Amino acid sequence: MMSIGLTEYLVVAAVLFGAGIFTMITKRNAIGILIGVELVLNSANVNLVAFDRYLERCRIDGQILALVVIVLAAAEAAIAVGICINLYKNLATVDVDTAAKLRG
Repeated sequence: MMSIGLTEYLVVAAVLFGAGIFTMITKRNAIGILIGVELVLNSANVNLVAFDRYLERCRIDGQILALVVIVLAAAEAAIAVGICINLYKNLATVDVDTAAKLRG
């Protein structure tokens, strides 16, 4: 039977992080950028839980930090959805380039 080690978790986290950064760079609408941010935060969660599992000193600290990151992601998503709704209500689009023109 094959066991999964720390390296495999770190590879999954790196792929999630790369996909999140790629999504944030290439998407033009606010919802797509929000999805990229969530992928980056999930990659951090995978790292926290993996290191918590494989480092004996940490015991449960990584899991507690992962819960804090999940709460932070939920708050960030709620604020971002509110901004997207307000942006769509005022401009009838969620394109971030259009929103950047509102600065002045």
